[in-house]
Amino acid sequence: MTFQQLVFFLFAAVTTLSALRVITVRNPVHAALFLVLTFFSCAALWMLLEAEFLAIALVLVYVGAVMVLFLFVVMMLDINIARLREGFAGYLPVGALVALIMVSEMVLVIVSGAFDTGAPEPAPATYSNTEALGEVLYTDYVYQFEIAAVILLVAIVAAIALTLRRRTRTKYQNPAQQVSVDRDDRVRLVKMKPEERD
Repeated sequence: MTFQQLVFFLFAAVTTLSALRVITVRNPVHAALFLVLTFFSCAALWMLLEAEFLAIALVLVYVGAVMVLFLFVVMMLDINIARLREGFAGYLPVGALVALIMVSEMVLVIVSGAFDTGAPEPAPATYSNTEALGEVLYTDYVYQFEIAAVILLVAIVAAIALTLRRRTRTKYQNPAQQVSVDRDDRVRLVKMKPEERD
């Protein structure tokens, strides 16, 4: 076993174990931190595959931005863990069936040899995987890229709509009502007799 294979198996084991801990741990903050570890391990695997741009993008975008946002949202919201786990047992058979189907599909793909393309040719010194990725992404898969962007936009709008709850007890001012108020509605002149002192 070469050193590269040893490093691959090490990071693959860390990725698998941390991904399992994401779905089995009870605390949502710990789950988010295990997901950060999963992303770091996946980035190391991308580095082993000499896809440096994807590794750096995974660390910068997901770990640096998305997971920090997840942690802020999880820590700021008042999440009742016991209420979230009330119907967990009811979804367990469906989840196990979906997991079994996914595992069987992955085994079929690996056994069929679809990824066995032989040893890759060494890349020239002027080759840039970032340029090749951008060229393929924005020419061959431009429609899929645009559809993914629209789906992400819809997800952002849905997340904002779900978290935007108007509080009934919060006092706020309506400028339109303030401008349309008449003086007679707000000011009342009261005539009082002067008090006499003894």
